[in-house]
Amino acid sequence: MINAFSLEQGRLQQVQIDALEDLLHCKPVWVDFVDATDEENAWAEQVFGFRLPNEADSGDIEASARFFEEPEGELHIRTDFILQDDEEGSENIRVAFVIRNEILFSVHREDLPVFRLLRMRARRQPGYVGDAKDVLMELYSADVEYSADALEDMYERLDEFSRRVLDDELNDSIAASILASIAKEEDLNGRIRRNVMDTRRAVSFLMRARLLSADQFEDARQILRDIDSLDSHTEFLFDKLNFLMDATIGFVNINQNKIIKIFSVASVAMLPPTLIASIYGMNFQHMPELGKEWGYPFALGLMVVSVVVPFWWFRRKGWLR
Repeated sequence: MINAFSLEQGRLQQVQIDALEDLLHCKPVWVDFVDATDEENAWAEQVFGFRLPNEADSGDIEASARFFEEPEGELHIRTDFILQDDEEGSENIRVAFVIRNEILFSVHREDLPVFRLLRMRARRQPGYVGDAKDVLMELYSADVEYSADALEDMYERLDEFSRRVLDDELNDSIAASILASIAKEEDLNGRIRRNVMDTRRAVSFLMRARLLSADQFEDARQILRDIDSLDSHTEFLFDKLNFLMDATIGFVNINQNKIIKIFSVASVAMLPPTLIASIYGMNFQHMPELGKEWGYPFALGLMVVSVVVPFWWFRRKGWLR
């Protein structure tokens, strides 16, 4: 799918691209390729005169070489953007950016919420973007804002987890559900941290390369300040996730210890009657009490007493609570 956008009176206007002729007659400032087909890639090469990067090319590039400028003036940037899915979990989607002839090209395999957010804002706010680099900077700014919203939502979910962990009705099944949810949140927190780190590197590259105007440079500095503010939040959430996980695992261990405690008390309490039963079950010839009428009732009563006394002693010590 190809999404082309042109500037009209300071607003981004989307151009419907259904055929090669549509791409030939538009004057875009931003062309977004979402899971483009081979035919659409051929259209781009025919209209714009260069081959778009693909996902395999992006994966082969080392992390330290994702930002470079070609001798012809093409600017290449590879950046990760986060994608949240309630059912399948979160993931980082690699996006390849190319700025060529004052046109921003973006290539990725999934439609990302950050891109949808920018399209919505640019359509409604005149003067929101002025050129291809403005679009790129606003994408990074929206990415940081999206990460902040994801962290804010995580705060609310962790508050709910805290109440469930501290609830008196917590049991093993609920604890297992909480542990699974905590693991999911920890994965999301790590991906957000990686996402903002990658955004910081991309923005820093643009600033060092002196490719930005004065206003864009100031916007880049503000993006870096916002990213710095998110770092402390991700660290706090990481600590809170560890605390909740330790508390939940501690509850599970306590429940398991209670079960082991029951078996330990039962085995100790049943040891005396077992000893008595084994002694009287050996059929010794010289046990005169067995020849009396009260012999066997006495042995049974002794066994009962040997059970009651240890349980009474354990209860008095508080070991059965």
